[in-house]
Amino acid sequence: MSSQNDVQKPELADEKSDKVTIGAYISLVLACVFFSGVCATNQWWGIFDFTTINGSFGKLVSGVTQNGDALNVATANFRGKGGSGAIDGFMFALTLVPTVMFALAMITVFDHFGALKACRQILTPILRPLIGVPGGAGLALIASLQSTDGGAALTRQLKDDNILNDKEINNFAAFQMTADACITNFLSSGAVLFTLLAADGKPAVPVSIGACLGILFLGKILAANIMRVIQMGGKISVRKNA
Repeated sequence: MSSQNDVQKPELADEKSDKVTIGAYISLVLACVFFSGVCATNQWWGIFDFTTINGSFGKLVSGVTQNGDALNVATANFRGKGGSGAIDGFMFALTLVPTVMFALAMITVFDHFGALKACRQILTPILRPLIGVPGGAGLALIASLQSTDGGAALTRQLKDDNILNDKEINNFAAFQMTADACITNFLSSGAVLFTLLAADGKPAVPVSIGACLGILFLGKILAANIMRVIQMGGKISVRKNA
């Protein structure tokens, strides 16, 4: 009897570890808030935002010109200005290192508390038919809406952890690369269009921000499904040749 109980204990431990607890759902909610950008601000609650905590590089003086009695100082980041070729590409790659490291570190922390397990359980029934990826890709999807580098880093970790196979990676890549980081880029650069007024005083862009974001999301979903069709066509042709 004692030997049988000893054999069953590891199985019970595995079943217990696979259960999604309340703490896992709390971790998932915090991860969604952290990577979504809803707390992007200079106020104290900005500590719950990925981009705010990630920060930015300081500026270096790139040039000084004299205009009469005044000096005009131009600044740039450590890459400088006017670079080209492999050297400038290498410097650009260095700018990605902090973002990638920080994203991987945070997703590891959230995963430790069960966020990915909760994400798989909740989002798999939604993401699988919608874009052809499991629910475990949910946090990477949310991160990609705010940060191109963060989404790419989390997707690579999903591949290394065998959560995504090759076809799912292609589907997810097509989804991400269509209007990647759409929330950050659109709200920071494109939102200025909605402040423009025509000669008659009416808005120059007669649509809402929500409608534009909806079109971007539809394009991302369409791109993922086009990739699914392409891969299905390749599978069918291979079967015919066989």
